[in-house]
Amino acid sequence: MHTPPTESIKYIGSKLKLIPQVLELVKKVNAKTILDGFSGTTRVSQALAKLGYTVISNDTAPWSKVFGTCYLLNTKPKEAYQPLIDHLNAVTPIDGWFTEHYGGHANDGCAIQEDGLKKPWQRHNTRKLDAIRQEIENLKLDPIEKAVALTSLILALDRVDSTLGHFSAYLKAWAPRAYKELVLETPEIFTSEGEHQVHQTDIFELVPRVSVDLAYFDPPYGSNNEKMPPSRVRYAAYYHLWKSVVLFDKPTLFGKAKRRKDTSDPLAVSVFEEFRRNDDGQFIAVQAIAKLIRETQARWILLSYSSGGRATAQQLNEVMQSNGKLLTVLELDYKKNVMAGMRWTHEWVDIAEEPNREFLFLLEKNGFLI
Repeated sequence: MHTPPTESIKYIGSKLKLIPQVLELVKKVNAKTILDGFSGTTRVSQALAKLGYTVISNDTAPWSKVFGTCYLLNTKPKEAYQPLIDHLNAVTPIDGWFTEHYGGHANDGCAIQEDGLKKPWQRHNTRKLDAIRQEIENLKLDPIEKAVALTSLILALDRVDSTLGHFSAYLKAWAPRAYKELVLETPEIFTSEGEHQVHQTDIFELVPRVSVDLAYFDPPYGSNNEKMPPSRVRYAAYYHLWKSVVLFDKPTLFGKAKRRKDTSDPLAVSVFEEFRRNDDGQFIAVQAIAKLIRETQARWILLSYSSGGRATAQQLNEVMQSNGKLLTVLELDYKKNVMAGMRWTHEWVDIAEEPNREFLFLLEKNGFLI
């Protein structure tokens, strides 16, 4: 099946390699309306929209909503935004909040600065960031124009950063790309026929309000490492800087990575990352998945699972078996980027006990079975 190109940032939880298999399973059941409940970089939403599906994209991250607005709600041709992008590229760099906290000098290749901290960008690029972000605010753009401008800015910043793909720690030596100039390009936007929706809300608040043929869920599973302390960095904290670029709110910061205070562990935790068990010995994260499946108004649920997640294979299997019929289980081989095989009912559980296994489950919910 044709997999349309998609565009986004470096992301630990990227679904880029999953897209062909997601599209295959969506086609298998002939679904027309799709909920992408944890849309992240929106790559899955983009691919679905390009193929003619009607997409409801949701994520709690404000930068994900920006991407969704840019790619799903746009109604203009790409070239219509070129004057805006040209204007933003021409602004005069300034020293501002981003340069103060995240801009570093080249220092003969060393990213550690006088304050002892490593920085994610060099100052020549944070000065452009400061100027461009202020100009986006000054222009009083409509929501879609602003989303296109912010998406362009984030994609440009992602091309010149000095990180491992997240903002919880930075490299000691500058990455070669950090020396390049920050240059905005018009995102690879498109127009599509579907009446798409973009939301930024808790998934449990959204699912009672929308009805779709199929819901795709790839929640941020917490680690199943029993030695992992509860104070570990949460998913929201990895991408705190994109939140700051979008909100432009100059928040209170903490730590060596200068994270936003509102991405600290007690504030940024997702129930799907919850490391504790309930009184019955069930992982709270697994119970959250069960609740999500029950409350979602869709005939089919497509669920991603990683054996490195907090949800154990046996418990997750019981949840799915009690809430519907497993139509397909795909085991994914990321090294080869192909499907390694199909597993039925209970067979996949033993395989999932091995480390670094990835699966996609297609579930037909109880109440919809024919």
